[in-house]
Amino acid sequence: MQKFLSKHNINATTIAVGVSGGSDSLSLVLMAAEQLKVFGYNIIALTVNHKLRKEANAEADYVAKVMKNFHIEHHILEWNGDKPETGIEEAARIARYELVLKWCRENNVKYFMTAHHLRDQAETFLMRLQRGSGLDGLCCMRECSKYKDLTILRPLLHTSPSYLEQYLLQKNIAWVHDYTNDDTNFLRVKMRKFLPELEQKTQINLAKFDEAISNLQSAESFVEEYIHQVALPKVHTDAYGIISIKYTDFAAWHKEIKFRIFADLCRKTYIPRADSVLKLVDALEHLPFYGSTLGGKEIFTAYGKIWIVPEVRAKRKQSRKMWQNFILFHQEYKELKIPHKAKVFILESSRDL
Repeated sequence: MQKFLSKHNINATTIAVGVSGGSDSLSLVLMAAEQLKVFGYNIIALTVNHKLRKEANAEADYVAKVMKNFHIEHHILEWNGDKPETGIEEAARIARYELVLKWCRENNVKYFMTAHHLRDQAETFLMRLQRGSGLDGLCCMRECSKYKDLTILRPLLHTSPSYLEQYLLQKNIAWVHDYTNDDTNFLRVKMRKFLPELEQKTQINLAKFDEAISNLQSAESFVEEYIHQVALPKVHTDAYGIISIKYTDFAAWHKEIKFRIFADLCRKTYIPRADSVLKLVDALEHLPFYGSTLGGKEIFTAYGKIWIVPEVRAKRKQSRKMWQNFILFHQEYKELKIPHKAKVFILESSRDL
């Protein structure tokens, strides 16, 4: 665990760990405490009670008992209020991360560990393969990623879930079984049940998934490095978040580069759906382009450039005089050709400052 933190240059000594009560998360928090406390790390367990099942309260209380026995600080975060009738799995996931993010911000904690393991990676790979994902999607989960300003750490991505269960058995610690993990109405559960059959018939086991995903992530790292060195310097963002790209620069990029850049530039909390980004890129490649919206942004062409401007409903009527007054105090905009939509956003933004 210490090597993992060193690998990702994690210097903070307080780390929160998500603990649901399952074998994977219980193993993670106990391993973290066992291996890191000796180095002065403070491990804090966070349990999110979604209140979706009648067993939820008892499970959270069980985790609290185990954490108390091992002298690990523990907090239960509750998802209160009405729950959606559809898309509950995705809604619960977002609620979980938002509750954790809120607690971490309030307690000045920057790092959060989750217990995603090797089988989770394999399931994710198959789910994304079924959806026709490209390179980025098939790279699955990374060991280190960001959720807003919180850094997510996944030290178990190369670890088999059977190893985690054995770890708990050796310590004579029981774990919680969430019966929704057996519900084949969920695609992930279908993939989980398919994995043993896949291995039996093709010898494609978890280790093969691990090797393939590692190779894909290596290729993806090369593409990302190229984007940062060659393409992103061509993307210009002003102080108000107005983004512009010369159309000739855009036209020279490979389609994969275009896809990645626009997926990132048009994200809200999450990257937009791949098919929506590809549709946008395809439309931009075939002029005339009549404008589009994606991720709360307006995308259009003007003055030989592609512009990406946050959508805004003007609170006041804009006039040429208002822009002239603005540039009196912002001379850097005086000689620039700025489309009207960008001017509207800048004026509204400057008014709110």
